[in-house]
Parts: sequence; structure tokens; C-alpha cells
Amino acid sequence: MSRSALLVLADGRFPAGGHAHSGGAEAAVKAGRLTDAAGLEAFCRGRLHTVGLTAAGLAAGAAAGLDPHELDAVADAQNPSPALRAASRRLGRQLMRAARAAWPDPGLDALAAAFPRGAHQPVVLGTAARAAGLGPEDAAHCVAYETVGGPATAVVRLLGLDPYQATAVLARLAPEMDEVAAHAAIAARQGVDALPAGSAPLLDITAEQHAAWPVRLFAS
Repeated sequence: MSRSALLVLADGRFPAGGHAHSGGAEAAVKAGRLTDAAGLEAFCRGRLHTVGLTAAGLAAGAAAGLDPHELDAVADAQNPSPALRAASRRLGRQLMRAARAAWPDPGLDALAAAFPRGAHQPVVLGTAARAAGLGPEDAAHCVAYETVGGPATAVVRLLGLDPYQATAVLARLAPEMDEVAAHAAIAARQGVDALPAGSAPLLDITAEQHAAWPVRLFAS
């Protein structure tokens, strides 16, 4: 396994489109539920242990070689928000383009052919990790980090939050990211039926509200 490949895949500069998404932070800021570094930490922790764990399990499953068609169907069933399902497929489509350029692989080609409008992002990420020679826990680590890293970056822009404080939040959450990645990888090795299925209903509700805003900074 190449730890350098893991860094490339997890790098915020990897052209996978994540910079355009706030992970629900924009709606939380507008609602007044997220106003400072302490609020950011609570928000990120909640995301990490619910939708983050769920997505990490899907990515780990794809990296472990589970059926990507079945994983994509599971991702659809686990996500009740049409706006978030659409965002996940858009991100999956963008990630697929970047991954195929970085790590040409028959598995990526087959997934792209099967889902021309985009498979769900965690499934694509896990398939990309497998193409890069990475394992289930590596894929889960990528998801865990982006689950909290995306909102942290967004909140720096939305609130003008001190980026040092935002980075400190991520550092404090690092042990929990490790736990989530390990949990997801263990579940993935037991098969699709063992994958985590956490939910965050408020994120689903606010995603639908956010999608209807006429003016917004982030796509989701």
C-alpha cells in the first residue's frame, strides 16, 4: 500500500469537487446553530459519527471489493434527502474523472460505464482507493477526514473563523476519525449487511431547505 497515494486521494487540492460543498455547515451557520469554533467542533463530531461513519463504511466496502452496484443501492437507501443524493452523485462523477486520470484501472472504468450519471461519492472513493493500491481502512480514513475537513474549511469562509482554530478542531477530532475509520473497515470486511447505517435527520432537512435558496455560497 502506498501512503503517498493516500495523501494524494485525501488532499483537499485533489480535483474532486469537494471545495464547493459545505457538508451542511452553510445551513447551520444561517440558522445560528454554528457560530464559533466550539460550534464547529460539535457540528463536525455529529457528522463524523453519523453520516461520516456510514459513508466510511461504503468506501471501505468498495475498497474491500464488495459489489459496487449493491453498495450504490445501499447508499441510495440510506440517504432520504433527494438534494443530498444528487450532490453525492455529482461529487462521485467529478471524483471519477480525477481518479481515472490519476489511477487508470478497469474497476473504475466499469463503475463509470455502469453509472454514467455518477455513482455515489463514497463508492467511487473506495473504488479509487482500491485502484491506487489502498485498503478499506485507508478509504475509510479519507472519508472520515473529508467529513469534517469540508465543513471546517467552509466555516472559515462563512464566518471568517480563524483558520488556526479550525485546524485545532480537526486535530482534536483526529482520534475519533481513527476510531470511525477502524469501525468502518471492520464492518466492511463482514459484508454489506454489516455496514454502519447512521443518520442525521437535521442534515437531511436543512439540505432540502438549502437546495431551495436562490442565493448560496456552497452547492450543498
